Amino acid sequence: QVQLVQSGGGLVQAGGSLRLSCAASGRTATTIAMGWFRQGPGKEREFVAAISATGGSTTYADSVKGRFTISRDNAKNTVYLQMNSLNPEDTAIYYCAARTTISRRLYTTSGEYAYWGQGTQVTVSS
Repeated sequence: QVQLVQSGGGLVQAGGSLRLSCAASGRTATTIAMGWFRQGPGKEREFVAAISATGGSTTYADSVKGRFTISRDNAKNTVYLQMNSLNPEDTAIYYCAARTTISRRLYTTSGEYAYWGQGTQVTVSS
């Protein structure tokens, strides 16, 4: 079992920045691949970013590429999502996700993840 606890988020003006954190417990960090997803008002949950278990690889949705950065600190069992140049279209509930793995691959679909954080609201005002 993996437990995920999210923090961060809130209200920010367009062009601003926020950082989300997701602390994992229950498994060794280097065996957990992680990702971030979001669900905007009236929309389906969508992939945002993913990072491999070792942190050596990352990938992003086209909509956030160049603005968001996913990173992890395995000593703290925590993954981060740094969000810069936010715009109102980024308004959503953001979820971190995790899965156990023995590979270095990245996972970009929600069905590939077994564990989810509680979600945190990010609101970007224009």
